Amino acid sequence: MEKRCSFCDLPIEPGTGMMFVKRDGTVLYFCSSKCERNMVKLRRKRRKVRWAAKAKVDSPRF
Repeated sequence: MEKRCSFCDLPIEPGTGMMFVKRDGTVLYFCSSKCERNMVKLRRKRRKVRWAAKAKVDSPRF
């Protein structure tokens, strides 16, 4: 099963990435510290960050 980044939705290669478990038991996978920082620490929404792949899919411009 291929894991995908919880923030930017890019595929994560085996042996790389990070797993973050929230207090409520939700598991989040991140491809980089940039994605982890934006989602967990800065609490940004992926739709509002232009470089995130999900933003490109959800945006009406693309």
